[in-house]
Amino acid sequence: MVTDPIADFLTRIRNAQMAGHRIVEIPASNLKKRMTEILYNQGYILKYKFEDDNKQGLIKIALKYDAATKTPAIQSLERVSRPGLRHYAKPADFRRVKNGLGIAIISTSKGVMTDKEAKSQNVGGEVLCYIY
Repeated sequence: MVTDPIADFLTRIRNAQMAGHRIVEIPASNLKKRMTEILYNQGYILKYKFEDDNKQGLIKIALKYDAATKTPAIQSLERVSRPGLRHYAKPADFRRVKNGLGIAIISTSKGVMTDKEAKSQNVGGEVLCYIY
């Protein structure tokens, strides 16, 4: 049993990139599916596919690498809020990630979204992670 599924999601992606894998499989949940969609929409991953296996389900993510240097598109995945210490923020208090080049994934009352979307909708929430 995993006590922090979001940290497990980020760690699986981080480990797959360090090992140079093209595809990583992650147990599915609605929160992880939404985070995967955000990563795809922001251009951090190539493709993703949700598979139903009559249990929890599976997310298959095709990782993105630079063609010339073979470096991963995601430089850093940093968990902010964790089960032992939650981190909540108002739209005015959102920190710029990597001087505006990265994104923060926020869990709000209107759903999971990036910090820029949350700021435009003027909603705060729990800061899940920083990605750049």
